[in-house]
Amino acid sequence: MLLSMSHTAANEDHASISMDDDIALATAGNTQAYERLYRRYNGQIYALCLRMTANQQAAEDATQDAFIKAWRKLSSFRGDAAFSSWLHRIAVNVVLTAIRKNKRELEGLKELPAEDAAVTQQQEHLPDIEQAIAGLPARARHVFVLVGVYGYTHEQAAETMDIAVGTCKAHLHRARQMLATQLD
Repeated sequence: MLLSMSHTAANEDHASISMDDDIALATAGNTQAYERLYRRYNGQIYALCLRMTANQQAAEDATQDAFIKAWRKLSSFRGDAAFSSWLHRIAVNVVLTAIRKNKRELEGLKELPAEDAAVTQQQEHLPDIEQAIAGLPARARHVFVLVGVYGYTHEQAAETMDIAVGTCKAHLHRARQMLATQLD
């Protein structure tokens, strides 16, 4: 739907259209303006989702879901925070919801299937730090990405992940220790 829009809008002269104009136009239902916002933020949101999921397919799905959800909720964007922060928050919530859903679906299974060879091969080509982050336990990785990479406060990350602030700090400490060991 949104991600398969025509490329006609991409060929327009964007010099005269500001991001604020695109937000206002998109809020009013202009799909071309929303496509410009998508093109501007797609890479950032995908990178966030990839770091949180450590899985290309899951990151692609989460990125698409985040933009679809943002399109549907665009009228709720009040401008209290930057548009990118609002979009990041949606993406984080989409990833965490998907992880919770997958965890519930996997409960009761005694053995998880072996990792897909294509995913393993792809991860071998990630820079060392990205591989190290991907290798962290899920909660430690999520906290590290939110706090260490994207600059969330412990309070914001804890609220987003629905954990205590102390638990958030402990996960960050654990993640940093594990990364230091892996990268040493």
